[in-house]
Amino acid sequence: MADLRQQQPPAPAIPPERAAEQRTQKWAMVVDLDRCTGCQACVVACQAENNIPLNLEDFFFQRRAIEWIRIERYWEGEYPNVKARFLPVLCQQCDNAPCEPVCPVYATYTSADSLNVQVYNRCIGTRYCANNCPYQVRFFNFWDPITIWPESYHNHLNPDVTVRSKGIMEKCTFCIQRIRRKQREARATGQPIKDGDLQPACAQACPADVLIFGDLNDPNSRVAKLAKDRRQYRLLEELGTEPSVIYLKKVDPHATEEPATH
Repeated sequence: MADLRQQQPPAPAIPPERAAEQRTQKWAMVVDLDRCTGCQACVVACQAENNIPLNLEDFFFQRRAIEWIRIERYWEGEYPNVKARFLPVLCQQCDNAPCEPVCPVYATYTSADSLNVQVYNRCIGTRYCANNCPYQVRFFNFWDPITIWPESYHNHLNPDVTVRSKGIMEKCTFCIQRIRRKQREARATGQPIKDGDLQPACAQACPADVLIFGDLNDPNSRVAKLAKDRRQYRLLEELGTEPSVIYLKKVDPHATEEPATH
């Protein structure tokens, strides 16, 4: 896969001191599949934090449901020795993202701290980015979410997150509103962001510590250490997308000598 970063326009200008701060950070997530039970607490937390529209049953049949993080379930083995496997899938925050260069209005780009940013009020809804995403983690708003939500739901919306309108794309942002808030606090206090101080909603809600978030450029962070684990791999890494989401293979203590699988 060609390096798509050379085709990208320059990112919007930000103050030099903020740009320097962000360049020292590279946000990443480690997903430990050995711990995941498929409880979907991460899915619920993400929907509540990021004002994700309600998904009616018909939306799933129409393949129009919006889930910034989803739990893929698959089975291994033969009856009666069948085991369920769970795989949380979210935006991989690729360094060489195939979704970015195909956008005709530059509504998506990579920030200085390696986040794939989506500019909602610039998006015109061509859906080219969704077609070019090999992970199927970009979603188009076919309906105005306000018409789907019950009126009581409006009181539960997160004021820090924009409610996306009909006709535009959306996806996981690693809860960028939390990242930017923590960066502002760090600048105001003069204290650096410590490992573990910052968590997206999905990682915060996970009861099994499956999702670990942190700065990959910090060699002492949990993320940086786990990224070197012998179990680590990235989804579809052969495509050269350079994801910032790193998976740790599930360990089967009763496994026999067979070809390695995820």
